[in-house]
Amino acid sequence: MTKHQTIFIISDSSGATAQTVVQTAVSQFPNLSIEIKRYPFIQTESILKGILNIAKEKNAMIFHTLVNPILIKQVTDFAQTNKLYNFDCIQEPIDMISSAINEEPKRVPGLVHDLNEDYFERISAIEFAVANDDGKAPRGLTKADVVILGVSRTSKTPLSLYLANQNIKVANVPIGPGLQLPDELKQVDKRRIFGLTNTPEKLSKIRKQRMLQYGLDAITPYSDKDNIKKELEYATKLYRQIGCLIINVSNKSIEETATIILESIDMNSIKINK
Repeated sequence: MTKHQTIFIISDSSGATAQTVVQTAVSQFPNLSIEIKRYPFIQTESILKGILNIAKEKNAMIFHTLVNPILIKQVTDFAQTNKLYNFDCIQEPIDMISSAINEEPKRVPGLVHDLNEDYFERISAIEFAVANDDGKAPRGLTKADVVILGVSRTSKTPLSLYLANQNIKVANVPIGPGLQLPDELKQVDKRRIFGLTNTPEKLSKIRKQRMLQYGLDAITPYSDKDNIKKELEYATKLYRQIGCLIINVSNKSIEETATIILESIDMNSIKINK
């Protein structure tokens, strides 16, 4: 009987080392079917947090090659708290060499790889996603390759981070009946705007789980299905006014939603005001 396992590879460099470890290990299990999700060039706590939340949703095993002690602890603590399997592919060898030669490691990410143009573009896209997350920097909307709109808990941030790892500069904006839209949104080509939606039932369940994680009551106006229905109706009306593509994420993974967006945009034909 074939078993399936999702494996997340997280690295502050290319992730090739961890992928080799994973592939070598799983080759010893002929009845295991794996799905590898590779997240390279991760160097900030906010980006890592988004990836770890996705790993939790998928109950993924985590293999990582991180050299920053803060990020290593973040992965370790998250894995322990959420009972995820976690393996550090690089720390033990670093510690062993350090002990043997009595010298501290530099702990500088990516020293084993040459810094090329693709690397810098990806880092730039990740930094852009962080700076333009949740509508924090409206001026960034006109410089984004992709603008994502959605009511709360429609996976705007994880989707932005995933696309950033594909060298796409993404800004996301929360919407709702009581939220004011930034004026800069009017300047964005509608072909670069994507509206996320969900079902009231699933969104209510997600929000209830969120409340419980905060130690609060699950039943609140925020998680009420009737209120959520009104939010989604507002969102759909807005998307139609804009003329953007609407994506229902209720039955889609982050990767599937990202694929729809990547297949919908033509970076060469859509002029971006840099």
